[in-house]
Amino acid sequence: MTEANVESLNRVLARTFGLYVQTHGYHWNVEGPEFLQLHGLFEAQYQDLWDALDPLAERIRSLGAHAPGSIAELTALGAGEPAPVNSAGAMIDALIDAHENLAADLKTAINAAQDADDEPSAGLLADRLGWHQQQSWMMKAMRH
Repeated sequence: MTEANVESLNRVLARTFGLYVQTHGYHWNVEGPEFLQLHGLFEAQYQDLWDALDPLAERIRSLGAHAPGSIAELTALGAGEPAPVNSAGAMIDALIDAHENLAADLKTAINAAQDADDEPSAGLLADRLGWHQQQSWMMKAMRH
């Protein structure tokens, strides 16, 4: 275990939690002609994000570190509060940015895991990276 590896995993966990909350809020509040499509998309996304939290936290624990376990810790490690948005289009744009930012964090975390010779973490993170890239691509395709 290296400190950089654990710090990167903590950041990914915190950013994932923040994106979960953001996406769930959009699911509750989306309106407009694309309501049914976006309501379902956001639900699928927030469920996947929620399901990703436990494996990430348990990976941190398996490395002998403590995972951040409070809203304050997760917020401090994450990207902070997203700006509120009111339109479906602004929600999509904000989520594209959030997925791309998390993808960048995941790339950094993959490098840290590889530097620490932590292949299990690198594999877990690579799977998450692929999912975030796919979500970003699908939402971008909706904008055209």
